[in-house]
Amino acid sequence: MPSTESRPTSAPPRSAPGGTVPGVPAARRAPGAAGLLTGVLTGLVTTVRARLRDAAPALLAYAAVRLTGLLVLAVWAHRRHHGVWPILAAQWDADWYLGIADHGYAHHLGTAYDANSLAFFPLYPVLVKAVAVLTPGSRASTGLAIAVICSFLAAWGVHAVGSRLHGRRVGVLLTVLWAALPVGLVQWMGYTESLFTAFAAWALYAVLTGRLLWAASLAALAGLTRPTGIAVAAAVGVAALLSLRRGFSVRALAAVLLAPAGWLAYVGWVGVRLGRWDGYFAVQRLWHNEWDGGAETVRRLREVLAQNSSPELFLIMVTVTLLTSVALYALSAGDRQPLPLLVFTGVLLLIVLGSGGVYFPRARFLLPGFPLLLPAALHLARASRRFRGIFLTAAVLGSAYCGAYMVLVWPSAP
Repeated sequence: MPSTESRPTSAPPRSAPGGTVPGVPAARRAPGAAGLLTGVLTGLVTTVRARLRDAAPALLAYAAVRLTGLLVLAVWAHRRHHGVWPILAAQWDADWYLGIADHGYAHHLGTAYDANSLAFFPLYPVLVKAVAVLTPGSRASTGLAIAVICSFLAAWGVHAVGSRLHGRRVGVLLTVLWAALPVGLVQWMGYTESLFTAFAAWALYAVLTGRLLWAASLAALAGLTRPTGIAVAAAVGVAALLSLRRGFSVRALAAVLLAPAGWLAYVGWVGVRLGRWDGYFAVQRLWHNEWDGGAETVRRLREVLAQNSSPELFLIMVTVTLLTSVALYALSAGDRQPLPLLVFTGVLLLIVLGSGGVYFPRARFLLPGFPLLLPAALHLARASRRFRGIFLTAAVLGSAYCGAYMVLVWPSAP
């Protein structure tokens, strides 16, 4: 007779209600929806941490450049008996966005020039209003905090694009060059440039990594942030259409339709609000932003370079920025940058240079066009350490000076 040791001493455990087995640890049970969600979130957090560690040198360098500019501004403002906070948080366009957050948009077109809030796209003031409810302080301080946080997200995206294309060193250099633009101070003002650049950079990165729906979603958000959001939509749309050559894809088709949705939604909403199909463009005409194919740009370039014997320093900086941007675009095309990047910067340049609007903010309008800096970043990566150090030091100090001059001496908006 078999020994009792070979017999089961108890009946097999029966499944409890719900399919669980008593005495089996939760980690060994089949994962449910909550477990799957936890796993996805854990993987996402791990990926973000790894990429953040990779981008840390670029983000630290970005912070150093912008803090240098802030220090120069603070010293200069103190000597002129100006406060720094109002300059950064509540003047010029920042005041318009705060007004929209407080009172909403105008209901009528009107006839007054430079006075209709419908010219400003809605996402940033909506964020300011929503976040201010949850945070202490004024809406102006909330708007400034959003801009600064988004500037780091934008710097991270700029680094991601540069690293993806040419390696980590180029990614860091590209980030530093973007931080050290002559109008780089705007990145830490209550303006939309930082938020828009963050959407644009990560949309382009998503395109480069084949995530077309992510890219289209970010392009739609960019289209709710600035009029030039259509440039991001064009870049994503071209990439999605080119992907269709490899075969039909519902995702690619959806990306083509989704990318311009934000821009079209706001322009359409303004038309409905004003009761005319060209409502948004009528508002822009009141802001002197008619399209003239570049005639006004050429006239102002000629005036600054040849006709005015003593042009304003800020206008010289704007002029040099525009001409340099055109040259950098030609170099980018010669370097055969990925087509989505060329489309983005090309459409951005076309909008900025082809507008008949005011001349002096155009360097700021080009601030999101960071791919234009890739040829310079590539050259610096190959240059000697001494040349690189001298060039970057001059760029950072020049940016600090130009930024302070822009808001303390120049009498109009940046």
